[in-house]
Amino acid sequence: MLAGMAATLSAIHTFPLKSGAPRAHTERRLEPQGLADDRRWMVIDANAKFVTGRQQSRLTLVHAEPAEDSMRFDAPGMPTLQVPLPAADGARIGTDVWGSAVQPLLAADAAHDWISRFLGAPSRLVYMDAKCTRAVQSMYDGRYGVDGDVVSFADAFPLLLISQAALDLLNSKLAAPVPMLRFRPNLVVAGTAPHAEDGWRRVRVGECEFDVVKPCTRCVFTTVDFERGERDPAGEPLRTLTTYRRSPDGVTFGQNLIPRRLGTLHIGDAVEVLV
Repeated sequence: MLAGMAATLSAIHTFPLKSGAPRAHTERRLEPQGLADDRRWMVIDANAKFVTGRQQSRLTLVHAEPAEDSMRFDAPGMPTLQVPLPAADGARIGTDVWGSAVQPLLAADAAHDWISRFLGAPSRLVYMDAKCTRAVQSMYDGRYGVDGDVVSFADAFPLLLISQAALDLLNSKLAAPVPMLRFRPNLVVAGTAPHAEDGWRRVRVGECEFDVVKPCTRCVFTTVDFERGERDPAGEPLRTLTTYRRSPDGVTFGQNLIPRRLGTLHIGDAVEVLV
């Protein structure tokens, strides 16, 4: 932490559709898979392969807003789509996220038509309900997490945390600064030194606790301007990150978390490093 300053939670974000537009919150319930409604929807292609902003940068333009029993989708040039949550006994399909097998529910045909038209390719929308589980240990050969740890459609772990100071340092090196949401964190922490989170192993945020399990390895998705749905032609900020954040595992920025004590997170919550 910075001398004379207390670390606090300064932003909370969810991404209801994997690779879709962010939603900002002042508070959010923490569940074993991550924040409530975070990455519970996903796009798959005609071969049931998961689709992200790496292949379809326009996915970042899709806004998804959860309701009690439905999901509302909006995208540029498209009519609003209101999709009921699929019934638990509805049709499921086998797919995976980075080799981690999962059996989500298929959305209604109207949802498939809508997302296919927007992306310009045959696509389907799938939903992770309570019966659709995905083990953290199915990733990385079981090196992270314990039996019973679960994750949403996120790449590998339930949450991502980044310090505001890490972004400030990066932006001091860039000709054109980028917003924090280029990195799609769930939690942003203010009042620390740059990349202080790299040294954390367990942290308490308000009433919730987390294991800090692995640095987040960054990819070409960080070059997508989520407000335009287009890649940065200069390859930034990934190009600059490679000059000072390269590790044996790749270029890292932020830390992945696994919940250990559930509750509700609020903007302004104190952040305490336990280990």
